[in-house]
Amino acid sequence: MEGSLQMAIAMTLYIAVVIGIGLYYAKRANESTGNFLIGGRSLGPWVTAMGAEASDMSGWLLMGLPGVAYWSGVCEAAWTAIGLAIGTYLNWLFVAKRLRVYSHIAGDAITIPDFLSNRFKEKNKIILTIASLFILIFFSVYTASCFSAVGKLFSELFEASYVSMMLVGAVFVLLYTFIGGFLAESASDFMQGTVMIVALSLVMIIGVSTAGGIGAVIDNAKNMPGFLDFFGLAQPSVKDGVQEVVNGKVVFLEPAKFGLLPIVSTLAWGLGYFGMPQVLLKFMAIRKSTELKISRRIATIWVIISLSAAVFIGMIGRVLYPTAYNSSTESEKIFILMSSNFFIPIIAGVVMAGILAATISSSDSYLLIAASAFSKNIYHGIFKKKASDKQVLWASRITLIVIAVIAAIIALDKDSQIFKVVSFAWAGFGATFGPIILFSLFWKRVTKAGAIAGMITGGSFVFIWKLGISKLGGVFAIYELLPAFLISCITIVIVSLLTKPESSEVLEEFERARTMEIE
Repeated sequence: MEGSLQMAIAMTLYIAVVIGIGLYYAKRANESTGNFLIGGRSLGPWVTAMGAEASDMSGWLLMGLPGVAYWSGVCEAAWTAIGLAIGTYLNWLFVAKRLRVYSHIAGDAITIPDFLSNRFKEKNKIILTIASLFILIFFSVYTASCFSAVGKLFSELFEASYVSMMLVGAVFVLLYTFIGGFLAESASDFMQGTVMIVALSLVMIIGVSTAGGIGAVIDNAKNMPGFLDFFGLAQPSVKDGVQEVVNGKVVFLEPAKFGLLPIVSTLAWGLGYFGMPQVLLKFMAIRKSTELKISRRIATIWVIISLSAAVFIGMIGRVLYPTAYNSSTESEKIFILMSSNFFIPIIAGVVMAGILAATISSSDSYLLIAASAFSKNIYHGIFKKKASDKQVLWASRITLIVIAVIAAIIALDKDSQIFKVVSFAWAGFGATFGPIILFSLFWKRVTKAGAIAGMITGGSFVFIWKLGISKLGGVFAIYELLPAFLISCITIVIVSLLTKPESSEVLEEFERARTMEIE
């Protein structure tokens, strides 16, 4: 009981710091919707980099990814991490600078739907509406995964009900985002990104030491069939939903093959980055496009260290505590167990604040972007074009509440696996926005009709593939992001070539975006 109290104190202090950041930026956030939603394009390179990665990774980095490695070995987790690392670097290298410049040129757009709509100079706001609706749908799912992570964390630590703890976390995140807006979110993301990487590194290093060194970890892992195989999945024997344990040892079946198609499918996680609104928005918010090179280096190093540590934690956790968790859903708590056992309670509370940090840094981003999709793009852009800035600001905050409620309802299922929930939302954003963002930035011939067709095809095909085609198994069981992304690209090209080129004004703006710098 005393240990739980000390952990609660440590995490409460952390929460107090986050709230303090929100209150500090509250005045500036209330000045305008531009400040509330994109911080007035004033972010520095460090805050941009750390904010983009912290808001991107969410609680799945400290719970979902280690859980996958714990349950089925390093294969799927490692290939996922490799795909994400490559995608991170390429997104910063190719997309960041062009999007920062182009979003400024295209009507000083402050949201992704705004940018796409302004890019094609549309008057009927079809692109804006479609983009906003997809953001509302997928961010509701994404936010639910964050609330689920908080619920699992608090219920494990304090032996309270999952639902009550999930709701407490949801209320806190909502209040914090409601107060401080984008600037508070970005500033706290910098701090939370630091907490996350320190927490992951500490648990990994102490875990290796506790297990007797890296050699001992590898030797023990070799005794679990397929656990260290990069081309096969370890398969714990499961009976009645629980892994089989005989004489204190987990029973493993023959490893499942993980061939070229599953590897390509898993690497496809990296494609998702090109369509992630929470990352793209950080590109748009940096004060100078020339500072993005620094941000790219910071972000890439952070991602490589964090993803590697997360995979190793799952692997070390299985060696140290092979029978601690008996299902893939339960295995997502391995980081919590290791932190509790490695550190005195007050320090464990600080380390596990990393999960809270990951959750806050992501869910506040998701809520803000979803709020902007409705208030700025639909409410102000379509229904009430003469709305004052204050009215749009309040519409944003009301939308925050609605999205948070929907996400909390989705998160009520305590048996949902964070990794799977995130993977679906990730595919949704990657296939809906990734292709059209790339074509809008780098292909002059893309048309408004191509953009509309590409977004609808990509977004809807994620549902079609996940809920229908993938059930056929075999080659069709690949991650839905890959086929949906490719089909969206093909659709954009075909429809654009079959329709009339855009106006000279749109084409001239494209050329300016290719050469302009923002100092």
